[in-house]
Amino acid sequence: MALLDTAAVAVPLGGPELPQERRLVTELPGPRSAEILARKADAVAAGVGHTVPVATVAAGGGVVVDADGNSLIDLGSGIAVTTVGNAHPKVAAAVAAQAAQFTHTCFMISPYESYIEVAEALNRVTPGDFAKKSALFNSGAEAVENAIKIARKHTGRQAVVAFDHGYHGRTNLTMALTAKSMPYKSGFGPFAPEVYRAPMSYPFRDGLDGREAAARVILQLEKQIGADNLAAVIIEPIQGEGGFIVPADGFLPAIVDWCRANGVVFIADEVQTGFARTGHMFASEIFGIEPDLITTAKGIAGGLPLAAVTGRAEIMDASHSGGLGGTYGGNPIACAAALAAIDVFENDGVIERAREIGTILIDRLTTMQKNDPRVGDVRGHGAMIAAEFVDPETKAPNAALTAAVAKACIAQGVIVLTCGTYGNVIRFLPPLSIGDDLLNEGLDIVAAALAAAE
Repeated sequence: MALLDTAAVAVPLGGPELPQERRLVTELPGPRSAEILARKADAVAAGVGHTVPVATVAAGGGVVVDADGNSLIDLGSGIAVTTVGNAHPKVAAAVAAQAAQFTHTCFMISPYESYIEVAEALNRVTPGDFAKKSALFNSGAEAVENAIKIARKHTGRQAVVAFDHGYHGRTNLTMALTAKSMPYKSGFGPFAPEVYRAPMSYPFRDGLDGREAAARVILQLEKQIGADNLAAVIIEPIQGEGGFIVPADGFLPAIVDWCRANGVVFIADEVQTGFARTGHMFASEIFGIEPDLITTAKGIAGGLPLAAVTGRAEIMDASHSGGLGGTYGGNPIACAAALAAIDVFENDGVIERAREIGTILIDRLTTMQKNDPRVGDVRGHGAMIAAEFVDPETKAPNAALTAAVAKACIAQGVIVLTCGTYGNVIRFLPPLSIGDDLLNEGLDIVAAALAAAE
């Protein structure tokens, strides 16, 4: 689209009232964003990178507005965080009301009701018709760390199994669980011990059905680790950073059955897949599994930092008093936001909206696939869909094409994110507040960028 003359831009309010349009008044970055990003380079550690060369001043619905007045279509949701929409009115009102009451006491010092209400809600909405308890933390990585702690305490065992292509965080233990070296692990070791890796079901690349893929994993667990040494198996029901890999039917139930038979805690990491993202409240529901423990974060609180471990009461109660917690875990403002967001998830039709978005994404991306053999695979559920780019002859990962398409989309005002162990996947994570017209316009830009890419 043509660039408009730039001028002084008043900072708009965020939320769904923002004009829902793609609008470029400058090239990216514009002069104001460039100035802010130069300050970032001077003040912020070089290891904290960024994908889109803009400085955000407002966001809502399906757009992000930068300091120069450019309005970008948001197909990333801050990596699946602003699922209900940025600055959602219910979330914003709940945050403002709580901030006016109190901002912190530390739940371990003087408890407050909103933490308990969030725990009650999580116990209700997570998969499994059994007694559950929850504990609240700050980030997905922190939730994963605590889930491992709980599983080890409950079983009296130490070994933990994660999977190829898995991502679980950037702390020392979660880096050990994470598969991909760059940029997450390289140079940061040594890592926590007693972490083992098993092969993920990856239908596009391994050609195995769920039963075969599970049998391969179980043989490795029994022969290389031993069930008596294994505290937990942790897996993303649909892998996130690893490339939105959807396991073959039957894979996850077989792993769960083996864990149950051997006293191993099965942990579902639903940090990215949780809270309506996949067209279900949790991705575990798609596969008919009931995790012993489930970790959540990202979409849980409409953009505020909150995370949780929820699971079987007898496992969650394994820790001694004081063994779980943290200064900011379950901060009252984040809890207020979470209660508002969960209300939206349960009552405002967003799960159904995720499915509608998924239908559009699948239809548009499979059309691209039919017209261009470089699109090797289209996969996912709900508003969590990916396209994997390959060499059309060999099916080898094509990271250069992926990067070129993503760069071209961003230059045209469409925020897309790449992922995958091989860097050859574009993932689509639009906020569920995006309109069909805006979503389709964003996908038009993706299709044009693909067609133009060498």
